[in-house]
Amino acid sequence: MVDISELKQLIALMNENDLVEIEVTSETGRKVRLRKNHEEPANRMVAVMPGFSPGAPAAAPAPAERKAEEDKNLALISSPMVGTFYRSPGPDADPYVNAGDRVTGETVVCIIEAMKVMNEIKAEIEGEVVEVLVENGEPVE
Repeated sequence: MVDISELKQLIALMNENDLVEIEVTSETGRKVRLRKNHEEPANRMVAVMPGFSPGAPAAAPAPAERKAEEDKNLALISSPMVGTFYRSPGPDADPYVNAGDRVTGETVVCIIEAMKVMNEIKAEIEGEVVEVLVENGEPVE
């Protein structure tokens, strides 16, 4: 049985930290995963591209305002697990995605190797890849 007060605390934690998803495993092994069900705008971007601000006003905004505007239009695809990041299915294969590629929720963007298991990671959002922030073979979490 799930304790409603614990769920309320998790929801408050999500709201306070602007989280879309949270997963918690208790010491006894009980797992709770909460995910907000909301539509992502079709023009959401992946990663970060300095100086890019779609729909920005004609007059150049101050740097802090420009950064805030960019953040609204960008989404970061984070690794759901600890492991090693690979851009392609093999050493001689083309990367799954490159900057400028359009992705859908089902597009595989990379592989994360965790405990000798290769896990395909999907974008889970629709948009355009702006930049890949991790180098091939780097550890991620």
